[in-house]
Amino acid sequence: MPKIAVAGKGGVGKTTFSGILARVLAAAGHKVYAIDADPNPTLGQALGFPPQLLAKITPIAQMSDLIEERTGARPGESGAYFRLNPRVDDIPARFSVEYKGVHLLEMGTVRGAGAGCVCPENTVLRALVTHLLLRERETVLLDMVAGVEHLGRGTAAAVDAMFVVVEPGLRSLAVASDVARLAQDLGVPSVWSVANKVRTEEDLAFIGRELEKGPRLAGWLPRDERVVEADMLGLSLYEAAPELAARVEAIARHTGLLAGTAQSSI
Repeated sequence: MPKIAVAGKGGVGKTTFSGILARVLAAAGHKVYAIDADPNPTLGQALGFPPQLLAKITPIAQMSDLIEERTGARPGESGAYFRLNPRVDDIPARFSVEYKGVHLLEMGTVRGAGAGCVCPENTVLRALVTHLLLRERETVLLDMVAGVEHLGRGTAAAVDAMFVVVEPGLRSLAVASDVARLAQDLGVPSVWSVANKVRTEEDLAFIGRELEKGPRLAGWLPRDERVVEADMLGLSLYEAAPELAARVEAIARHTGLLAGTAQSSI
C-alpha cells in the first residue's frame, strides 16, 4: 500500500489536498492512516470528522504517560536517560479515530526551549513515523509542515510519492523548490507538485515557468469559494466539492497511487 507525504508553505491548501486525497483513497478501498504532523492540526476538519470524534483525539506528543511508559522518561525531565528505540507498533490502532474509512492520528509537536534536541517526545514521534512508513501495511498519508524534518534517510525512500502543494506566488514556489531538493537529497523516489488556487490560465503558466526545473506538475485545483464555506460548516470537500474530489482522484491515478506504484518524477 502506498506511503504518501504532503508538504507546502502554510496557507497554500496542503491540508485541503491531503483531506481530499485521503478520502479518495478510502473510497477506492484503501484502509488509510491520515497522519496530521502539522503543529496546528486541522486535517480532521478537512476530512469531515464530526466534532465528537475530534474531541477523542490527543496528539501523541502530549501523551506524557505513554511517552514515559515507552521511553522510561517523562517529557520535560532535565538530564533524564531514556530509551531511543521505544515500542510504537500498537500506537496507530490504539490512538487513532476512524471515519469513512480514514483513521486519523495527530502527532503534535514539541514546544519550548530545546524542542529541536533529542528528547522523549521527539524520540517517540520519530519512531512512530519510521514504523508508519517502513512497517505499517496500510496506506499512510503524512500531512507535514513545509519542510521534510519528519523524514530521515532511513524512511524517505519508503515514501512512494511526495506532493508539494503550491499556489500562484513566488514564496510558495520557492518553498516548493527547496522541499523538492531536500526530498531528492534524502532519496524520496517520486516528488510531484500540485497547483492550488488557480484562477486563470496565466496563473497555471506562471507556476509552470517557475517550476520548470522543479518537481513535475501532477495536476491543479481551481480557486473555489466552497473551500471557505466547507471550513465554516465543518464539512469535507470530498462531499462539498465533488469537482475538486474528481480532480484529486485524477492526480492520484496520474501518479500511480490508485494503481499501486507511483511514477518517477525526479
